[in-house]
Amino acid sequence: MHKLKYACLIIVTTFLMGIAFPVGKIGLSYAPPFLLMGMRFVLAGGLLALFCYKRKQPLGKMQWLQAAIIGLFQSAGVMGCAFFSMRWISASESAILTTSSPLFVIIMGTLIAGAVYRVRQWFGVAIGFVGVAIALGFHLGMQPGTFISLAGAVSFASATLFIKRWSPNFDLNVLAAYQMLTGGIALLLMSFVTEHPFFTVTVKSVAVVLWLAVMCSIVQFTLWFYLLHRGDPGKTSSFLFLVPLFGVFTSWLLLGERVEWYVGAGGLLIGIGIFLVNWEGNRLVVASTKKIAS
Repeated sequence: MHKLKYACLIIVTTFLMGIAFPVGKIGLSYAPPFLLMGMRFVLAGGLLALFCYKRKQPLGKMQWLQAAIIGLFQSAGVMGCAFFSMRWISASESAILTTSSPLFVIIMGTLIAGAVYRVRQWFGVAIGFVGVAIALGFHLGMQPGTFISLAGAVSFASATLFIKRWSPNFDLNVLAAYQMLTGGIALLLMSFVTEHPFFTVTVKSVAVVLWLAVMCSIVQFTLWFYLLHRGDPGKTSSFLFLVPLFGVFTSWLLLGERVEWYVGAGGLLIGIGIFLVNWEGNRLVVASTKKIAS
């Protein structure tokens, strides 16, 4: 993939992931979290499935099962853990922990899939995570929400590896559609079990759901699956460190939340971490790096 095209798609995708935080926060005034996210993904998955109905559909029970597993981890697992964790910790803390998933991608990829990463890449992930923590204020505590949010990060990492392994067998848009439908249905079931579902219909609430469904789900997931399919999951996932940074800035723009000086310092470390993970370096070569699912 052309490096400029790759960079542009990464920026667009992570920006859409980041802006979903303040837009979702606005939406929580009109619906509880599981219901809001369930509506988002069912609407997005349904629309994308209709758009892709003439494309190659999953073949056999195994491919349908794979799409469902990805949906349970990518949509239901990540968003369910992120929002449920906020009963104990702040949105910023949840964002910090959820975006630690690149570290889990490299750990799980090494242990499970036989991927080999340079020491420099491990160091880059660590620096990126510290940068995210600094950018969001470095306020972490060991509470139930901490472990729930970490479970969301592991879910995100698992979905990343599943997508990389199974996506060659799918039309990527079809896969994105069915995984969102699966995740959305699971979230709606969670809402009916754990919440008192309600949705207040206004122009703003409808606009929020449509933005989350179309831009932050259909566009975001199709781009993300494309990037994971075409590139190394560890390198691609390292850019998830940009998500909370975009979340902070868009929260400032949309919600008027104050942006502190440490956001800039954290952003600098995030950039350094991403550079270390992705820089090919002529002399920093390790013997036969194996890409996941290659």
